[in-house]
Amino acid sequence: MKASKVGLIALASVLSLGLSSTLSLAQGAKQDMKNAGTDTKNATKEAGHGISKGTKKAYHKTAHGTKVAADKTADTSKTVAHKTSAGTKKTLHKVEGKPNP
Repeated sequence: MKASKVGLIALASVLSLGLSSTLSLAQGAKQDMKNAGTDTKNATKEAGHGISKGTKKAYHKTAHGTKVAADKTADTSKTVAHKTSAGTKKTLHKVEGKPNP
């Protein structure tokens, strides 16, 4: 009888160890899934911040380039207007004393 009690105790302990290791594996898998989800969430946030930063930088560079182009266009227009005016006055002085055809 004593041998059978020892055998039952040994069998029960082996079964309980197997069951507890199975439960711990299941809990470990669950935690691994949670960690994977958290890592994915954090990676998505970082990617979003990078895209946001790049978009803002592109916007500001484009705005600056547009302003520079507008300023250069305005300067060139003024230069052309002054040269045209000077050329017209020069031609007017040449024609001023001559009779009309």
